[in-house]
Amino acid sequence: MSLIVQKFGGSSVSDAEGIKRVAKRVVETQSAGNQVVVVVSAMGDTTDDLLDLAGQLTAAAPAREMDMLLSSGERISMALLAMAITELGASAESFTGSQAGMITDAFHGKARIIDVSPHRIRTAIDKGEIAIVAGFQGMSRESNDITTLGRGGSDTTAVALAAELAADVCEIYTDVDGVYTADPRVAPNAQKIDRISSAEMLEMAASGAKILHLRCVEYARRFGVPLHVRSSFSQHEGTWVLPDPDDKITIQEGEPLEQPIISGVAHDRSEAKVTVVGVPDIPGKAAEIFGIVAGANSNIDMIVQNVSTQGSGKTDISFTLPIIDGKEAIDALNAAKAQVGFDSIDYNEQIGKLSLIGAGMRSNPGVSYRFFQALHEAGVNIDMISTSEIRISVVTDAKLLDTAVRAVHGAFGLDGEAEATVYGGTGR
Repeated sequence: MSLIVQKFGGSSVSDAEGIKRVAKRVVETQSAGNQVVVVVSAMGDTTDDLLDLAGQLTAAAPAREMDMLLSSGERISMALLAMAITELGASAESFTGSQAGMITDAFHGKARIIDVSPHRIRTAIDKGEIAIVAGFQGMSRESNDITTLGRGGSDTTAVALAAELAADVCEIYTDVDGVYTADPRVAPNAQKIDRISSAEMLEMAASGAKILHLRCVEYARRFGVPLHVRSSFSQHEGTWVLPDPDDKITIQEGEPLEQPIISGVAHDRSEAKVTVVGVPDIPGKAAEIFGIVAGANSNIDMIVQNVSTQGSGKTDISFTLPIIDGKEAIDALNAAKAQVGFDSIDYNEQIGKLSLIGAGMRSNPGVSYRFFQALHEAGVNIDMISTSEIRISVVTDAKLLDTAVRAVHGAFGLDGEAEATVYGGTGR
């Protein structure tokens, strides 16, 4: 008997019909002889709607109360799905994140998992029940308060449970048929990827591909959890994310033995650019700046430091970070302005990040030239550049991001003949 963890996103459970469709698939999985644990997100745009509602009441909601509010969306989904499964004649029991043993630190809004103790989940599935868990949430052992894991936290919940329960696979269900070479909403002719390494998927998730959350991929890679990305709206095979490059892959006759140069193009609109202007060009100032930002619990992505103008003794340091972290980081830096000795701060939310990902690029010359030539021909100017062994990322004007995605996607021959199908979801 296999143990399968299935995670269904908000677009899959957006209404009663969607919940019935998910319930049918879950029951079919159990009827095939498997033990099943299900993790659900909030219905449709519920989380965004709750954020909007809170914003109409206050501009500075207490973090603890925001977690109490936002965690309610997943609890609604889990209870409704349990009812739908019961209606089909199967036995199901729903659990909140804390009941499922998801123990986190005490940081509200972006809590991190520190322990997983799914005793009640194990008991339920051993009794032949389908266990349904509210994703995105846990409980702080320190404060005994409800916490949320941040955007994409339901993916992380599913992988954490799969790892602790030694599941055979963690299936991530969404509103497209798998991982594509680009977001089909932006590049309609994007092609589905059948298999992708966890390293490449990690870069794509970090670069803005919303199909899987970064923390989910990191967790799966660390604990060797196989991920299977599929659509809850179809029976197509989907995409396998291989947790280890040494995993054995069955090569069908006629398939190329070497992996393609490029796996895909990712983009991200959720970051802002910060430029600290007039920083004293002496050792230790960069460490001081990034220590302040880290103290504000802000994650930094790309970093560029300019060469100081001759004789000025000062330099500029630019970096990107999530927009949701922007205010806290700027406030912390301004509070330390006299201490650090910089002149001013420029803050820009109207940026977009574009990334080209592929493990094959490290052994193929000319990739960078083709990438930048495509952007040049599309009239896209570049503000920042960052690279890794299997990724090239640039920051550009947000208004040009869609154009840039389609230009690079086409330049590397990733366009397919048919348009990809997006079954549901608003992309909000």
